Amino acid sequence: MTLAIPRIQPADLVGALGMVPTPSTPGADHWSCQNSVDLDQTALMARMVVDGGVRILLTNGSLGEGASLLLHEQQDFTRCIADTIRGKGLLFAGVTTLNTRESIARAQAVLAAGADGLFLGRPMWMSLDPAAIIRYYADLAEALPGVPFILYDNQFAFKAKIDTPTYAALSRNPSVIGSKHIGGPAIGDDLVAVEGRMRILPLDTQWSALARRFPEEAVACWSGNAADGPEPLVALHRAIATRDWPRADAISARMAWAQAPMFPGGKLENFIDYNIPIAHARIEGSGLVKSGPPRPPYTIAPEGHLEGGRETGRRWESLRREFAG
Repeated sequence: MTLAIPRIQPADLVGALGMVPTPSTPGADHWSCQNSVDLDQTALMARMVVDGGVRILLTNGSLGEGASLLLHEQQDFTRCIADTIRGKGLLFAGVTTLNTRESIARAQAVLAAGADGLFLGRPMWMSLDPAAIIRYYADLAEALPGVPFILYDNQFAFKAKIDTPTYAALSRNPSVIGSKHIGGPAIGDDLVAVEGRMRILPLDTQWSALARRFPEEAVACWSGNAADGPEPLVALHRAIATRDWPRADAISARMAWAQAPMFPGGKLENFIDYNIPIAHARIEGSGLVKSGPPRPPYTIAPEGHLEGGRETGRRWESLRREFAG
């Protein structure tokens, strides 16, 4: 079977890709809330991020609370962002669910609402082995011809990392144009294995190191801090694009300093357990977007974790001023 070639290609993924939250209304933390998305704050956030220079947005992963949104809320949120950034940026909407058919149904809904592509993790009720991962993305490519996918690879969320041979196989699916990679020692091997057929996206603080090794291929990253202010990310992109490695390394170090408090005990796995409430606290600390309360059941975290999130937001706000202009 020949699969359709998407309009958006790996070469279009350049610069920082911003993972953005889903701003919520004041009562969003109660189970009875039926319309939890603050669309005014959503439009303000999307405009600020894209006008600030981060022109590719990824929504409704873990940070974006894709697992705790009702379908009509996700459609409204997607439509609001798509309308706000139309002609200025690209939107990849997250549609990770617990099964293939529901992911396809969600995908059709967000594409009808204006998404340019999909941010697409795999079902996580049980771990999928390599053959099942390849089949899953092949099924979605068949069901959604010509739609570009950015994968979501996180061993904490999905119970296993996508291994290097599976990356090589996935890169032969023309719908798969990129992967949000969690990093680690395999990232270079994964980048080599895909042979330019998809974009391997490192975390913002790891981008400079990867770009030094692969300056022609590592031309984009992902960041969860875009809604805290795009200025540091734009400065990092500029340094990497001009191969000013000392400056890129210095900016990366400053960003790592800003992000450190949101990792309790310095461990990523501790952050993963409370990702959503910590992120809401961080956005509160940075002060640009009113993120509102997190949605149930992911509403509770130790106060120390929340204060770490707020401190990261405050530090990022200082970086905004440092790198403005």
